[in-house]
Amino acid sequence: MSTSKLLVFEKLHNIRDLGGMRASDGRRIVSGKLVRCGDLSEFSEQDRKAFALLSDTVIDFRTDGERREKPDIKIPDIRYHHIPVLDSLTAGITREKAADRNVFSRFGAEPDKARRYMCDMYHSFAESDLAAAGYAQFIRILMKPHERAVVWHCTAGKDRAGIGAAIVEEILGVERNAVVDDYLATNKYLQGDIAFLTEFVKSQAGEDGLVTEEALKYLFGAERDYIEEYYQTIESKYGSFGGFLRDGLGLSWEDILQIQSLYLT
Repeated sequence: MSTSKLLVFEKLHNIRDLGGMRASDGRRIVSGKLVRCGDLSEFSEQDRKAFALLSDTVIDFRTDGERREKPDIKIPDIRYHHIPVLDSLTAGITREKAADRNVFSRFGAEPDKARRYMCDMYHSFAESDLAAAGYAQFIRILMKPHERAVVWHCTAGKDRAGIGAAIVEEILGVERNAVVDDYLATNKYLQGDIAFLTEFVKSQAGEDGLVTEEALKYLFGAERDYIEEYYQTIESKYGSFGGFLRDGLGLSWEDILQIQSLYLT
């Protein structure tokens, strides 16, 4: 399996199990242990029951503003951790109303600028010490044994959750091309939600005429240019992705082997 597997929920978007993805040494990621998704602010009753069986730990990468606007629905016996990895309003990555209004007034009718804006965001994200510290905390949580899945999420499950997934997959030895393919798979898994997202964004922008479908595609889709910008910036700053794991996340080789022993079979 080259990408994560979409899980079936009624209300949850882009919720995917990394289980089954192959590492370069032939082992595979254990199913039911590592799950990425979009926001957890709306559950059906069936979703609530299924999620309680799925997870024992939830990590929320969103900003305080996002969490106020759409708080996670808390389920008993699940541990919740808030680990923000952005310190500013960033439309296309966050879904805060102020950020959306700002970015669509600037880029909503200019797709090329919207695409460049997102590349710049991924560059800044890779440079960010706050993001590195947040992901280091995330990985430390993964280093502890868990009975059920650790679920990490942002709002759409694309950028912050997607980078979190890429970091985990790199640690577990998934080939780079498969990591990128999994990042890009978000486009397939969010395809059915595009009408909802379009109307949501237009309502935040305030003027439908300022928003084009192509600009939305760049702001809310997963583009190869974005993840490549992230990797290039990481490797420029740290020398290699391994250097990022060591110097950015503070992981030793023994830490990496421990994580692999927990999540590969």
